[in-house]
Amino acid sequence: MKAAVVVFPGSNCDRDAKTVLTQVTGKAPAMVWHGDAELPEADLIVLPGGFSYGDYLRSGAMAAHSPIMREVIARAKAGTPVLGICNGFQVLTETGLLPGVLMRNRSLRFICKDVRLKVERNDTIYTRSYEAGEIVTIPIAHKDGNYFADDETLARVEGEGLVAFRYVSESGGLDDDANPNGSQHNIAGLYNERGNVLGMMPHPERLAEPALGGTDGAKIFTSLLEALH
Repeated sequence: MKAAVVVFPGSNCDRDAKTVLTQVTGKAPAMVWHGDAELPEADLIVLPGGFSYGDYLRSGAMAAHSPIMREVIARAKAGTPVLGICNGFQVLTETGLLPGVLMRNRSLRFICKDVRLKVERNDTIYTRSYEAGEIVTIPIAHKDGNYFADDETLARVEGEGLVAFRYVSESGGLDDDANPNGSQHNIAGLYNERGNVLGMMPHPERLAEPALGGTDGAKIFTSLLEALH
């Protein structure tokens, strides 16, 4: 599996993504600068976490217009898998590759902690290593992770099974206390209609090996390896 990680000014999880992809695939991904106009051949494109362009204007809004994003959008529309993590999820909504927006957390504060997620489906290229309904622990680190969409969009997202992950309690309940940022329907991750684009606020690359305290996040990448090798 050949992977490419896009690096924006302000990215701070690009090296984390590189590390886990190298460990899982056995080969280092291409690190692609935001100002480049071309992407190398890739089976997977990763938009990493961080604070692209310092999160000026809106988180992800400026990065969405970087030269490289024209090619990312074209590849995504042609079917290439694109994984957006945290800031990458924000970029995906700003480009229109995913519906809705990520707003300021309801607490108006930056939140960094482990959260529990429910895996909604395991029939996708990103989740085949999980069980459907599995409860996993993955960390978050964001100030603008409050997912919002209008009623029509939410109905379509739910009706078409596009929710990838939800924030849940230890027992799997959709408790408000388990929702760290106020996201509608406790949405933590979202697919596009084709299923090749995934945006998620939690950081799977930060919990992908025992030395980090757990491996729940690694299954995202082992799923991709199995699907795309």
